[in-house]
Amino acid sequence: MRFDVLTLFPEIFSSYLGQSLLAKAIEGNLVEVHPHDMRKWANDKHNRVDDRPFGGGAGMVIRAEPVVECVEAVQREGSHPGRLIMLSPQGRRLDQRLVEELSQESRLLLLCGRYEGFDQRVSDLLQPEEISIGDYVLNGGEVAAMAIIDAVIRLIPGVLGDETSSVDDSFSSGNRLLEFPQYTRPRVYRGLAAPDVLLSGDHAQIAAWRKQQSIERTKRRRADLLDRDVESEDE
Repeated sequence: MRFDVLTLFPEIFSSYLGQSLLAKAIEGNLVEVHPHDMRKWANDKHNRVDDRPFGGGAGMVIRAEPVVECVEAVQREGSHPGRLIMLSPQGRRLDQRLVEELSQESRLLLLCGRYEGFDQRVSDLLQPEEISIGDYVLNGGEVAAMAIIDAVIRLIPGVLGDETSSVDDSFSSGNRLLEFPQYTRPRVYRGLAAPDVLLSGDHAQIAAWRKQQSIERTKRRRADLLDRDVESEDE
């Protein structure tokens, strides 16, 4: 799977691309991540990509020309243009179902904003899909792009050591509720013991315990997910 990240600050990704599962996925040719500096498509000698907003107001707006021309050039690099996503607090909220949908794509272009955002004509001309990672504002779209990459690559076959790991995670296809509690060695720590059932060797009892714990944890913390789960079963 190929990710193209269009940004004003590509150096942010240098360390990120060399860490953990993502680095292994890149080394194993399961994933490609290509940062692109939108400043290279600026059309003046100072490489300016932003300007003051028409009508006045605080901050600067990213100009349409370098962004549109950068996207069009990057789209031409591959065998097909890919799915274009603009990271925006005004977009569709990212959740696991959307992550699962994105993981079926062979190429994603992630457009990262800064300052007061993009000139509206970027959206008018390119018609990107807007995605938000939550109801808050970041300094830029780079962290949101990393969140999408991290979430999506977990679902690409071969990236995780155990393919079932992602199935039972919170919100995932095998469990739309919150995940059950996990325990490991030592069996007792500071007077707190791991549940006996997990050490019983009875896989049916373990599965039943985990399911019940998942339901109870979801009731306490995210009861709205129970309603959604019931709706999904009805459908």
